Amino acid sequence: MPELGALSLRLALPVALFGLAAAISAGVAKRPQWTRVSERAVLAVAGLASFAMLALFVAFANNDFQLSYVAANSSRNMLLGYRLAALWSGQAGSLLLWLWMLLAYSSLCVILQRHQNRHLMPWVSAVFLANASFFLVLLIFVTDPFQKLSPAHLLSDGSGLNPLLQHPVMLAHPLMLYTGLVGFVVPFAFAFAALVTGELGNTWFRVTRRWTLFSWLFLSIGILLGGRWAYEVLGWGGYWAWDPVENASFMPWLPATAYLHSVMIQEKRNMLKTWNLLLIGLTYTLCLFGTFLTRSGIVQSVHAFAQTPIFTSIFLGYVLVTALGFLAALFYRRGELSGGNQLESVVSREAAFLLNNWAFIAILVVVFIGTLFPVFSELLGDRQIVWGPSFYNQLLGPFGVFLLLLTGVGPLIAWRRASPVLLRRQFTLPVAAGLGIGIVSFGLASREITSWTLTDLYGVATWGVSAFVATTIAQEFWRAIRVRRRRGGENVLQAFGALLRKNQQRYGGYIVHLGVVFVMIGVAGSILEEEHLENVEPGGEVVVHGYRLQYLTAEPIPAQHHGGARARLALYRGDRPLGVMLPEKRMYWLQEQPASIPSIYSTLREDLYVILTALENDGSATLKIYRNPLVNWIWIGGAVFVLGTLAVLWPHPPRTGGARAEPQTG
Repeated sequence: MPELGALSLRLALPVALFGLAAAISAGVAKRPQWTRVSERAVLAVAGLASFAMLALFVAFANNDFQLSYVAANSSRNMLLGYRLAALWSGQAGSLLLWLWMLLAYSSLCVILQRHQNRHLMPWVSAVFLANASFFLVLLIFVTDPFQKLSPAHLLSDGSGLNPLLQHPVMLAHPLMLYTGLVGFVVPFAFAFAALVTGELGNTWFRVTRRWTLFSWLFLSIGILLGGRWAYEVLGWGGYWAWDPVENASFMPWLPATAYLHSVMIQEKRNMLKTWNLLLIGLTYTLCLFGTFLTRSGIVQSVHAFAQTPIFTSIFLGYVLVTALGFLAALFYRRGELSGGNQLESVVSREAAFLLNNWAFIAILVVVFIGTLFPVFSELLGDRQIVWGPSFYNQLLGPFGVFLLLLTGVGPLIAWRRASPVLLRRQFTLPVAAGLGIGIVSFGLASREITSWTLTDLYGVATWGVSAFVATTIAQEFWRAIRVRRRRGGENVLQAFGALLRKNQQRYGGYIVHLGVVFVMIGVAGSILEEEHLENVEPGGEVVVHGYRLQYLTAEPIPAQHHGGARARLALYRGDRPLGVMLPEKRMYWLQEQPASIPSIYSTLREDLYVILTALENDGSATLKIYRNPLVNWIWIGGAVFVLGTLAVLWPHPPRTGGARAEPQTG
């Protein structure tokens, strides 16, 4: 079957190239029959790629160690679920997954659009098939997942998957990321088609609204799951280290988020057309660039794939061609994009959205420069210089607080121009709540922070601004619910449900914003984080912020594929027992890889995070202990964020002409 999988990829490339030629011919010569040919080519290539995926899955399931890729990423002792997940754990398999997801999106799109937007579809298909052709070239000529080992190098067992990746979260995290990253090809394709055809109205983004939201949701889930995996498995006490691979997924998320906000201005006020096209083009280009970054070997990361110079050159070239091609089309249509309404007042919702765009772009520039600075420094000097988390935290802190502030300000300001009376009515309660919580937060934080830094001030400001935003959201919901209750006699829950059904974009968006507030509250909690390194003898105790850890004993780990030890620690809050913590120090024999598995005691207020760093010859244990305040609000906020996005995406009956308009409280 591997031979058939390899053959299917080789057959897919000429079909994709033929379909690409047909799509371009249909677009240039306005020949609808060739559009159909290109769409059938998309479906045919998708079928061939699906067979290749199936063939590789079968190879992993059956432990076919004749294949170099299977031997390098799997072993017989792995559970079936992890063996199958190993398909996307390496270079070739992850690119095959990207190709398959690209074609799945492409196929669904051409099927749903078979009777609509026929003037755009030739160029949409061309984008799909050009991308598919590129990945097919990589899989056939550069990194073949079906390459066989020579008889002299055959193994009875494989090398196995990195033990740190054998975690339930890692079964889903890469799939979520890929579903998000690859999905942006659909809005990108329609945006490019709009530029080529000159159809620059609202059709292209209305067609792709749900595609964009869907991709953005899954990219967000992937980022959150990655943070959770790092927190539970890597054993360094945190969830985000500004690692280049983390940044590779975060960078496209930034312009995508800006686009989802900015496109509402085009729909409402016929403004920011150039912005919106630029943002969606930047988003997909960064999706490709992030894939290049993690697979080129130009940056150092525990997540990165090593690769050959030819791979780096080909992939970087394709990223540049994609970016320059889109920018050229945008430049060509610049005159047609310059019309529309103008900004009437700096105190307006339009101005808030424009500031939102600039803030996201500023954050993107900082992250981009910080991620690639080691490369630039090596080109200009003789060594790589890496900027750590403090660089990002200090530079991005004010932008983060500013964006959070805009999250609350936007809904309170009217379109076009806000009057002083409306501003006073809208802002009085939220501003009072924000100032009150900010002052209280500063007072409480001063009990623990003796030497203040800029990062600490950003954290306290975040709590105050979070109170401001949460109050604006509650105020908007309460006013709208009160209006519905007066008009129709609905109870609170009925009115709340009606708001989500009839204006899900607005009120679902508020729930998303509330999730962001919770996440930011949790992130700001890091300013109160404590770290302790203690050596404890059996029977000894460590006291950390009211917690008491008593070291009982250490015991060996009776596992087949790794050795090590587990420390048993009795946890008390004062004299009240809370449980037993079991941090582990492991050594995986096959991979010769050490690992520290933390033990975590969680509450809504804080986590106590314990790492066993060493067992000494005298029987004592060296422990690294973190107190992470408010960290669980990040995961709570992530869940609320997802629920809010689902509320926006959830299908609902179209409004009828006689439907009553929703109350507008902003």
